[in-house]
Amino acid sequence: MAAPRSRPAAVEAEADAGRQGGSGVELALPSDTAAAAPLCPHGPTLLFVKVNRGKEETRRFYACSACRDRKDCNFFQWEDEKLSEARLAAREAYNQRCRPPLSRTQCVERYLRFIELPLSQRKFCQSCQQLLLPDDWGDHREHQVVGDVSVTQLRRPSQLLYPLENKKTNAQYLFADRTCQFLADLLSTLGFRRVLCVGTPRYSQFYVEDSFCHYNMFNHHFFDGKAALEVCRAFLQEDKGEGVILVTDPPFGGLVEPLAITFKKLIAMWKEGQSQDESQKELPIFWIFPYFFESRIHQFFPNFCMLDYQHFHRRFICVDEAMKYGCMLEVDYDNHALYKHGKTGRKQSPVRIFTNIPPNKIILPTEEGYRFCPLCQRYVSLENRHCEHCGSCTSKDGRKWNHCFLCRKCVKPSWIHCSICNHCAVPDHSCEGTKDGCFICGELDHKRSTCPNIGTCKKANKAVRKQKQRRSNKMKMESRKGQSMNHASVTRKKKRREGAHQYLCS
Repeated sequence: MAAPRSRPAAVEAEADAGRQGGSGVELALPSDTAAAAPLCPHGPTLLFVKVNRGKEETRRFYACSACRDRKDCNFFQWEDEKLSEARLAAREAYNQRCRPPLSRTQCVERYLRFIELPLSQRKFCQSCQQLLLPDDWGDHREHQVVGDVSVTQLRRPSQLLYPLENKKTNAQYLFADRTCQFLADLLSTLGFRRVLCVGTPRYSQFYVEDSFCHYNMFNHHFFDGKAALEVCRAFLQEDKGEGVILVTDPPFGGLVEPLAITFKKLIAMWKEGQSQDESQKELPIFWIFPYFFESRIHQFFPNFCMLDYQHFHRRFICVDEAMKYGCMLEVDYDNHALYKHGKTGRKQSPVRIFTNIPPNKIILPTEEGYRFCPLCQRYVSLENRHCEHCGSCTSKDGRKWNHCFLCRKCVKPSWIHCSICNHCAVPDHSCEGTKDGCFICGELDHKRSTCPNIGTCKKANKAVRKQKQRRSNKMKMESRKGQSMNHASVTRKKKRREGAHQYLCS
């Protein structure tokens, strides 16, 4: 399924929230009785709330689920805002204009006609990123066109498509071939026959209806309606859900919470095809994401483990034809300056695989520097040593971590224990700097919405608001009283002047 490779509007990565002035934006879950979210060109919007550390939430608003930059999608609406019929009609017209030029049905019809053409007539316009039919050639004479498009290229669309590189909207970083091969071999070894790949945008013109759905992973929205949803449901429930795995590589700036909600809805869809005897089974998942989101992912999926595999650069790949539907995978980032393997890129990638598959079943390649830890019963990197105090191989970034007895955990080798903060941090850190985590109590292991002190905070804030309101009402009454007295004084003076005038003129 395809999803916009972008980040939620008005929201940076969760790791950045709260660093500027102790405020940030969080996802707000609407109540069951709440009205349906308004639509933007990217589907239903998400409900956000701006929060300040130690304070109750302020006014809530809807914003685009897919774009973090208002220049790319300027949708904004207060939750309690009432729009006129004219504005609603204008918004609907705008959403329609932003739809792709070709419908899903038209894409399929063009693809079927394209594969029937002889090899010499199969052309692809790199300028427009579009498969061309003979009727289209005239409109693309001045463009850069590739001819003799083979079946192999059609099965691997990333060989034809240029990756999008706008980091704020549609950044696409491609996995290296060796990573793709590792993933394909691993999935085959584990016995998976079908792959539901969430996050493969712009592939609509290369697949028929039962192989691809235009989908937004941040709000579980199928752009082609119920028909597309049923395609996804049928795919997940085929063979009673056996032999299928969900593989997802979301944009790293995307909020974990809406992603987790979406994946749980897909899990529920898969479970609908299970019998009561199999109700305890889980849909296997590979979630590819940076390791520093581990605690957030564990809040929603406590049974997920993080694999040590870290050779991620990124290139799209079609899984072997034996894996029905040829869904797409993406994992080393060939075109990413930070995550690129080799001398020109960062030595260690922060990208990892989070999965609910038992780690002892996943064999990592020893020739790439992985070993089996008999104590942890899983494969780890060579530098990741077992800590007898923590009882596990604790390194998250491929380096050997050191155990801090004061913090009672292993930390990065470059960190030192700060006696002022009473925890380990980088040597030049600011002890007074704003910390990430809960905006109410400041703890790092949960967010504001799940804080145990939220009730107390709300009561305190309510009391403060009442006190401010009483003070404001008192000031208003005094002001009105003063105005009334001033008005009476002015009236008396006016009457005296009029009386004096009448007296002098009589």
